[in-house]
Amino acid sequence: MSQANKGKLNYRCPSCFMRDIDMDMFYDEEKKEYYCLNEQAKYRYKAMKLRVKDFNEDNKSIVFAPHEKGKQ
Repeated sequence: MSQANKGKLNYRCPSCFMRDIDMDMFYDEEKKEYYCLNEQAKYRYKAMKLRVKDFNEDNKSIVFAPHEKGKQ
C-alpha cells in the first residue's frame, strides 16, 4: 500500500511482499542495515554475504567463507 503523505519512507520486506504480507523492515543502528522479523526470510538469506568454498561430498556440510570486496 502506498503512503499518502511525504515523510519517513517505510521499506517493505521483498520476501513478505511477494506473499501479500505487508511487513515493514526495521533498521539496526549498530549494523547499519535493514532487517525483517520474519524467520523464513532469515533462513532463506542467511548465507547471502558468504561465498561457497567447497560443496564437499554428500552428507557433509558446505564450507562457507566471508566475501571480501573486490576479490572473486
